[in-house]
Amino acid sequence: MALLKLKERVIEAFAATRDIKKFPELAGELSEHFSKNWAVGSYKEAMESLERGSLDELEVVFVCVDKNDEDNLGVVTSFIKAVKARQLKVILVASDISPTSLHQIMRQGADDFVPCPAPKDAFGDVIARLRADAIEVETEQKKTKKRRRGIVLPVYGVAGGVGTSTFAVNLAWEMATLDKKSNLKVCILDLNFQAGSVSTYLDLGFREAVSEMLTHIENLDANMFAESLTSFKSRMAVLTAPAEIFPLDIIGGNDVENLISYARESYDFVVVDMPTTLVDWSANVLQMAETYFAVMELDMRSAQNMMRFLRVLKSEELPEDKLQFVLNFAPAFTDLNGKARAKRFSESLGIDINILLPDGGKQVLSANDQGRPLADAAPKNPLRKEIRKIAASLITMAEEQKAAIA
Repeated sequence: MALLKLKERVIEAFAATRDIKKFPELAGELSEHFSKNWAVGSYKEAMESLERGSLDELEVVFVCVDKNDEDNLGVVTSFIKAVKARQLKVILVASDISPTSLHQIMRQGADDFVPCPAPKDAFGDVIARLRADAIEVETEQKKTKKRRRGIVLPVYGVAGGVGTSTFAVNLAWEMATLDKKSNLKVCILDLNFQAGSVSTYLDLGFREAVSEMLTHIENLDANMFAESLTSFKSRMAVLTAPAEIFPLDIIGGNDVENLISYARESYDFVVVDMPTTLVDWSANVLQMAETYFAVMELDMRSAQNMMRFLRVLKSEELPEDKLQFVLNFAPAFTDLNGKARAKRFSESLGIDINILLPDGGKQVLSANDQGRPLADAAPKNPLRKEIRKIAASLITMAEEQKAAIA
């Protein structure tokens, strides 16, 4: 069961150009320095990829301009601004443009410049300088603070009452307590600002700092985020929903990205309890996720809502491959009728349901009402045992992937 679907880092460089034929030596230079790990596209294609987050892991973006671009420099400068806003490196490749245009483009934040046709080793020298600067910055960051890069695991329920928060809370707690000697750090974020129940299921009070953070989200920094968290039994950090009902659009896509980024820097796993309602920033969370759990029941409302959800993903060209379909209250092993229904259910939706959660019965409701994870309230409950297996698999695969990269 491949629970983690981490996006492989394949493309290292991207060349944005109106016409690649105007830069005959560019393809050869990119192949020499990045092998096959580069791509080329128009400014429109590049901007769309940038907005989807597809270029976030690039080493460098090449912005290629010639004299025919001078009539519409706004497209070029807007693209460079967008790239720099993502904190990516920009190398300007210019062919036969005026000094005025060159100056105007460089002022937008290009990190270096290569004329075309280029002198011998010009591309190699520029790329070497960028890489040396990157190593220096990385070394300096390691000296000041060792930062994590946590795995983001959103949990989304296609309908109310399907057990989304129960699964999210217990998954986070099992990962946090699986190995008491481990230094893994786990955080759970309740982003359901209207009906979030993470605080209820963990018997935690509401914090005024959460409302303050959401009200002044434009000022969010690491300290404000840390002050909004609550510790649960000194093993897990929790961002509860606010005490008041807030509109889900009180924050935007960039705000959510900043919020999750601060969580990733301090925690190895970031479980996100999502609202059932889809909002603009739902796509941002999906883009940042390594695996996105979609929880449902074996009923008609879940089937209809899941179909709607999948149509939205396709229409917005969002990554469906990150989805893990979770069937809660799944039929028991001996329930042949139920198992046949589940098979027809998945076939009709065109999906593979690879996580089956058993019905935990009244013990689950009782644990939630008491504000206790199942591990404490009912350690032998079948639902708790299954969630613990999932948590163990996630941790094992994350450690294997980390070791492979190292």
